[in-house]
Amino acid sequence: MKSMDQTLAIFGKIGDFQVKITEVPGQKARIAMLRAGETSVELLEPTSEDSTLAKFIRERGEGLHHIAFEVEDIEKSTEELKGRGFRFIYDKPADGKFGSRVNFIHPKSTGGVLVELTQNART
Repeated sequence: MKSMDQTLAIFGKIGDFQVKITEVPGQKARIAMLRAGETSVELLEPTSEDSTLAKFIRERGEGLHHIAFEVEDIEKSTEELKGRGFRFIYDKPADGKFGSRVNFIHPKSTGGVLVELTQNART
């Protein structure tokens, strides 16, 4: 999205979400995590015009960027899926939001959908 603040205002009218916002410098992104019960939605905003996210928005417009699945062991899941022929954006999992570890299955491996695997930080 181009303006996280505008989108947060829209989602605030939809429901009563718990909201946590952070910046992930390595991904040049600002991320808002909206949670209601067991369901969560991430809103992404590029922090640099040269980021992958900014390029995505320029080329495809705002809207759905990717879907995410939580896994117990990100390294193991990445290696297992590579063994099944899936291509990944990162060779090894990277730092994500709020202390999580992430990797992304390349859209060319999933029929055009960017898929994130995330191992959330254990607190």
